[in-house]
Amino acid sequence: MGTSDSDGRFTLVIGNKNYSTWSLRSWLLMRAANISFDEILLPLDTDEFERKIHDYSPAGCVPVLIDGKTPIWDTLAIAEYLAEAFPDKHLWPADTAARARARVISAEMHSGFPDLRRALPMNLRRPVSAVPVSKGALSDIDRIFEIWRGCREEYGGGGQYLFGDFSIADAFYAPVATRFRTYGLELDEIVGSYVEVIHGLPAFGEWQQGARDEPWIIESDEL
Repeated sequence: MGTSDSDGRFTLVIGNKNYSTWSLRSWLLMRAANISFDEILLPLDTDEFERKIHDYSPAGCVPVLIDGKTPIWDTLAIAEYLAEAFPDKHLWPADTAARARARVISAEMHSGFPDLRRALPMNLRRPVSAVPVSKGALSDIDRIFEIWRGCREEYGGGGQYLFGDFSIADAFYAPVATRFRTYGLELDEIVGSYVEVIHGLPAFGEWQQGARDEPWIIESDEL
């Protein structure tokens, strides 16, 4: 990943790497952008989580970015905070139209796709195999395919990511890319190649190895 030019002031509180999609988004963004931070992992659905999470977040959820005495406990807010703190890292696309599209699709991911979330939980240790998918989840999947194709065709340029270079939008859609592989979805060339690009990120490989090494199991996410 190279040497960070951050002053190391950040702490990121996350949940299980195997299951916590929102934790992955913030963690991957910071690692891929080479922003240094200390990591605190609180295993979800445990007494430890319930005892400790409110020490970091009044909302009682992860992730939480802590900058000195300032906690930021929403993933989209964390992304915007980092974009302001590190303008040289270009976490949003430079082009105005591309930046607007990146923001709106990140917000759509942040607030939408409930059927997909329920039907296909992220589980990085799960062997690849298909499961029945509801009509609502299929609709969510089709919409994500539409988003990815549109961004790659309109703004991808010569790069590998949704807007050419890695951005906040890629971090937000990375957990979806894992679901598409885990549950063996049929993907076209554009979508399939993008899934491979996300899995090929060194930062994602580091996260995935951490997920494989975890001892915790959340039965509701084990389809």
